[in-house]
Amino acid sequence: MITARAAASFEPVGRSVATARAFVRDTLQGWGFADIVDDAVVLTSELVTNAVVHAGTHAEVLCLRTEDGVRIEVSDHYPEREVPLQTSAHPMAGPDREGGRGLQLCAALATRWGVDYTPTHKHVWFQLNLPERPVGTRTAGPALPTDLLPLADGRVRVAVVQVDRKGAVTAWNEDAEELFGHPAAEAIGRPLTELAAWPHTPGTGTGVAEALRLSRWEGSYGIRGADGRVVQVYASHLRVRDTGGEPSTVCLLVRDHERAVLQTPARVPAGDQSTAQDGQNADPFEVFIGSPAPDDLDGLLQRTVERARDMLDGDSAFLLLATDDETELEVRASTGLPSARQRFARVPVEAGPGRYGSARMPAVHDDLGAVPGAVPLLTGTGMRSVVTVPLKVEGRLTGSLGVAAEAPGRYSNEEALRLQFAADRIALAVESARLGELERLRRGSLSFLVEASDLLAGTLDRDQTLALMAQMTVPTLATWCAVYTIADQASEPYLSYVLHEDEELIDGIKSLLSKVAPPDPVPTPGARVWTVPGEVAHQAALRTSMRSLGLAGGPTHRVASGIGPTLATASAVGGETVVLPLVARNRVIGMLVLGKPTDEHFRQEILELAEDLSRRAALALDNARLYSERTAISQALQRSLLPPGTPDIEGVEVEVIYRAAGEGNEVGGDFYDLFPIGNGAYGFAIGDVCGTGPNAAAVTGLARHALRLLAREGLSGPAVLERLNSAILDEGDRSRFLTLLYGEMRPQEDGSAELKVVCAGHPLPLRLRQDGTVTPAAEPQPLLGVIEDLELYEETVTLDPGDVLLCVTDGVTERREGTRMLGDDGLADVLTTCTGLTAGAVAARIMRAVERFASDAPSDDMAILAMRVPGIHQDA
Repeated sequence: MITARAAASFEPVGRSVATARAFVRDTLQGWGFADIVDDAVVLTSELVTNAVVHAGTHAEVLCLRTEDGVRIEVSDHYPEREVPLQTSAHPMAGPDREGGRGLQLCAALATRWGVDYTPTHKHVWFQLNLPERPVGTRTAGPALPTDLLPLADGRVRVAVVQVDRKGAVTAWNEDAEELFGHPAAEAIGRPLTELAAWPHTPGTGTGVAEALRLSRWEGSYGIRGADGRVVQVYASHLRVRDTGGEPSTVCLLVRDHERAVLQTPARVPAGDQSTAQDGQNADPFEVFIGSPAPDDLDGLLQRTVERARDMLDGDSAFLLLATDDETELEVRASTGLPSARQRFARVPVEAGPGRYGSARMPAVHDDLGAVPGAVPLLTGTGMRSVVTVPLKVEGRLTGSLGVAAEAPGRYSNEEALRLQFAADRIALAVESARLGELERLRRGSLSFLVEASDLLAGTLDRDQTLALMAQMTVPTLATWCAVYTIADQASEPYLSYVLHEDEELIDGIKSLLSKVAPPDPVPTPGARVWTVPGEVAHQAALRTSMRSLGLAGGPTHRVASGIGPTLATASAVGGETVVLPLVARNRVIGMLVLGKPTDEHFRQEILELAEDLSRRAALALDNARLYSERTAISQALQRSLLPPGTPDIEGVEVEVIYRAAGEGNEVGGDFYDLFPIGNGAYGFAIGDVCGTGPNAAAVTGLARHALRLLAREGLSGPAVLERLNSAILDEGDRSRFLTLLYGEMRPQEDGSAELKVVCAGHPLPLRLRQDGTVTPAAEPQPLLGVIEDLELYEETVTLDPGDVLLCVTDGVTERREGTRMLGDDGLADVLTTCTGLTAGAVAARIMRAVERFASDAPSDDMAILAMRVPGIHQDA
């Protein structure tokens, strides 16, 4: 029955042979088939060579694991090639011939082998069965019958090999000569690494040279004999010093099936023995973790380190999980350490003497003081001895479990084996829980990014975008954050926003960051650590504490009140701080700074999520910047089209209300103006350009400036409008027709006002008398911008004291609610209710009536100009 399979394809190039060998070796080592790895690698190498070198085709290698061994198939694309068979009468190729040896080796080494053909492929397969060897006992026990004792040769030979600090053999006893065939004279002086066939587990970073530098080590590997065959041995290494103080390693080696001679038996506490006898069917995982097992990853990891510490009677324990690419280990649980500052700290896989970081094999350190940095996690914790073991699932490193003690020399290989036994029981459960947590985190991350994108896309306001960026990161991703912005490439980063989950700490962090140089605006993607805030905050807290104690000079009572905020700020920014660039349109526009409080680190998954968020936030912030810039430009241009102000006219009240349609528009197609002409006369105008928005506003600017210029030249009203009509037509395709009410007003000595009015296609001005009657104050004439030859005339209107002249644009009269429209009659009805009101009150009542007429927002520009001659009693 097939229990596992692995397959790979290799191109027809020479380097594929080495790649295929590594693939098979890694696969079989991962399956725990170390006994047959070498034979399988040799056979695969020959068969793949035949395919990719001699036949020149692609090769497919398929490894099938069975309960008894492994079956390996090598396929190529030359089914027509002649294949020598064992029963063939033709002699097989000689051993010195370059090709054709693969099938000879299959016949010599494989348990079974054969060749299968298909119309397009040829499959050469071989099967290797695992050797049947009695396993040596691992624990001490009662006397056993003779037939149950471990099987050994007639004489058990123990090879004693000693190597110097450089790994060269310095001693080689007689049993070593018998076991491996190398005479002592030939072996001494050679590096042991040349003789050792070290197992290459996938991703293994620890080799024989590293194992020789460990204080103690036990395990299996191979020694290449004089005949070229590999002898599987079980070895026990002990590192010693000679009388001169030089270190060397003594290696005791026996045949692997005689490992009981050297293997350290596992010590089982008395309590465990009774448990094993009473519950033979107990789940080893439940026995170690306890029942019920925690259903969450953090709970499982915390229970694991606590049980591991208790099992080895240690002072502390810790557990690290591998990142997805297995280049780093991340601290996920600890107990007994001075603080929790190590949580989520990352350790490079290949860091430290003895390559502790890889943690791919059990390791025991008798005294960390003698090997500084061997276990970076324990630096400065007071721990002296430590044992670490890997967590592996199907040969892949998934984590590392360690137990440490304050006393040196507490642990030996016996404890390492016990801890490894426990690690093997929990590795699969831990990996399953980790993958479940990772899946939940990724789903949550997708939901978080979708929501963040929606929020960022919902605003074009720069300040609101900055606030959203901070509020989305705190406290979901970080405890505090700061956003720096960069206006342009020549500008320095500016601290724009600071947020902490505790609002009382915001001012302290903002003050701290304002005193330190901002991080460099590096465009390189990804998070980078920024240590400056934590260092500066720590120094400030130290100085404040010293002054409060009178150690730095000066009275202590002056600084006592500042100790609390200073220490709180130092604690808030004392953890890991990272900087992510905000890059939009190939330019760094700012930095997003995320921070943790003292002793805390960021998880790798959180940093990856923050990087995704920073990309979206950068684009939203840049869009807000561009929108703000263009809005500012638009508003500046629009304001230039509005009259600078309304002049005060003695004897006449004037009120103007202007509303431009569209969000962000200050000027549209409607316009007004009131300006002095000279000799006590004032010009006024109210007009409506066809359409709304910027294009209509352009004609508005032309009309308003032309009116002022022409009126001050002394031209009459009709002449002014006729020249304006020509100017509009000169715009060609950009021209738009224009309705315009233009007039000149002269206040009179008797308190009245004389108006000369020209109404070119515009809604007629309405005159409100003191008795409440409303009448048009002009006759309609042709609008501007349509025909070249206009014949316009002006009309004279006299406003008596108390009279009101109301001028509006069609946005007022054409206000609609469904099929209803306010119209000229509706406007006149409203105006009749304004008797006795000031000009400002009249304009306000008209606008209020227009707004209430319909529930929807106005879709057209509106302008209202109200002029009133006060009565005599009002002047008094």
